[in-house]
Amino acid sequence: MDPVLLLVFCLSCCLLLFLWKQNTRKGKLPPGPTPLPIIGNILQIDVKDICKSLSNLSKAYGPVFTVYFGMKPVVVLYGYEAVKEAVVDLGEEFAGRGDTPIFEKLNEGNVGIVLSAGKKWKELRRFSLMALRDLGMGKKSIEDRVQEEAHCLVEELRKTNASPCDPTFILGCAPCNVICSIIFQNRFEYTDQIFLDMVRRFNENSEVLSSPWVQICNMFPILLDYCPGIYKKVVKNVVHFKSYIMEKIKEHQVSLDINNPRDFIDCFLIKMEQTKQNQDRVFLLENLVITALDLFGAGTETTSTTLRFALLLLLKHPDVTAKAQEEIERVIGRHRRPCMQDRSSMPYMDALVHEVQRYIDLLPNSLPHAVTRDIKFRNYFIPKDTTILISLTSVLHDDKEFPKPKVFDPAHFLDKSGNFKKSDYFMAFSTGKRVCAGESLARMELFLFLTTILQNFNLKPVVDPKDIDTTPSSNGFVSVPPNYKICFIPV
Repeated sequence: MDPVLLLVFCLSCCLLLFLWKQNTRKGKLPPGPTPLPIIGNILQIDVKDICKSLSNLSKAYGPVFTVYFGMKPVVVLYGYEAVKEAVVDLGEEFAGRGDTPIFEKLNEGNVGIVLSAGKKWKELRRFSLMALRDLGMGKKSIEDRVQEEAHCLVEELRKTNASPCDPTFILGCAPCNVICSIIFQNRFEYTDQIFLDMVRRFNENSEVLSSPWVQICNMFPILLDYCPGIYKKVVKNVVHFKSYIMEKIKEHQVSLDINNPRDFIDCFLIKMEQTKQNQDRVFLLENLVITALDLFGAGTETTSTTLRFALLLLLKHPDVTAKAQEEIERVIGRHRRPCMQDRSSMPYMDALVHEVQRYIDLLPNSLPHAVTRDIKFRNYFIPKDTTILISLTSVLHDDKEFPKPKVFDPAHFLDKSGNFKKSDYFMAFSTGKRVCAGESLARMELFLFLTTILQNFNLKPVVDPKDIDTTPSSNGFVSVPPNYKICFIPV
C-alpha cells in the first residue's frame, strides 16, 4: 500500500476511535468544552497561563469539569468545596497519581514517593515518613540543624558587604544543606563547587519544567522523542543527580552499621536487607535513588523558591517588613537565635509566612492525582485511573476566604485582635492523602530562615519598591519568581 494512503488510513482510524470514545462517554464524565480530534482542548488552554484558562472554563462549566489534553480526558476540581469533597472526604479514592509523561520518562520506570501509586506508594511513603521522623523530622534535633544552617546563611549574606546581589544560589544552599544532612548526614560549605553545581542544576530544572514547552510535552508526550531540545538539559541534570546519589549509596554500603543508621540512605539499605525475600519487592536500589531524588527536589527547590519570592515581596512592601522586624525585636531581640517556640508569640511573622505561600501559589495545580476506582462524584461518572487536576489556585485565591486574594497582605491570617488565624483554605502543601511529606520541615525552614534574615538585615531594593514586579517569570509546574537583586544591610 502507498505510504501516504497508509498514513491517511491510520489517521482516519484514530479519529474514528476518538469520536467513538467521545460518544460512548458522553453524559458520564463532567461537562467541558468540546474537544477536537487528536489535539483535544489545546486551543482553549493557554500553556503560558493554565490557571487563567481553568478559571475561565470553571465559569462556564462549574467547579467540576473535563478538559482533554490531547486525547486524554482530565477532570478538573476548582474551588474549595470540590477539592475538599474529593481529596479530603474521598481521600482514598482520589489518592492515585495521574500521568506526568515527562517525569515518568525521567524515572525510567522506577518509583519514588512522588510519582508512585497504589501499594508501592503506600509502602514507600509510610517508610519514608517513619524514617524521617526517626531522623528528627518535627523534633528538636532537626530544629537545631535548621538553626545552625540559618546562622551559616546569615554569615554568607554578610559576605555580600551590602552590595546588590542575586540571592538565588545563596537561598538555594540553605535548604539543600538541610536535606543533605538528612539523606547523607553531611552538609557543604557554600563555596563548594560540587554543591553549587547541584543547586544550579536544581534551579535550572525547575525553570525548564515550568516552561510552556514542557506543558505541551506533557499533553503530547510524542514530542519528547521527536523534538527533545530543551528536554535534554533536564535529562542531563537528572543523570548527574542519580550518579551522585549512587556514589553516596555505595559509600554507605561499605560503612553500613545496621544497628546504628546515620541517615535516610542507611535506613533504606537496612529496609532493603529486611525485605529481600519478599516476592513483590519495593525496597530496591533503583527505587532508593529515585526516592532520594524526590526528597532532594521537594526539600530544596520548593523551599528556596518560596524564600526568593518572600524577599521580593518584602522589598515590594517595606511596611510589612517593618512590622515583622518590630515583632522580632520585641520577642527575640538582636542576639538570641530564633526558635520554633517563638512562633506562638509572633502572630504577625507567622501570618507573613502563610501569606507568602498563599500569595505566590507555588504549585498552582499541585501534581496530578488519579481516581483509584470507578467512582460516582457529584452525579458524574469518573472511570478508574482518570487523571484529576486540582486547582490549588482556586482555593488559595478564593475571595470569600481571602477578601483581597490578589493583594499581598498578612492580615489575611490575622483576626481583629491581631492574633494568628488558621484557615482551612491554606493548602500550600496540597491536602488529603497526597499532602507534602516534608510539610513540617518546610514550615520550620521558612519561619526560621526568614526570621533570622530579618533579625540580622534590613532589605534594600535596587529600584523603587513601586517599580518592583512580583509576577512569576513562569508558572507551569511551579511558579518561578523573576530575577532580581537585593542589598542585605546589617542591622
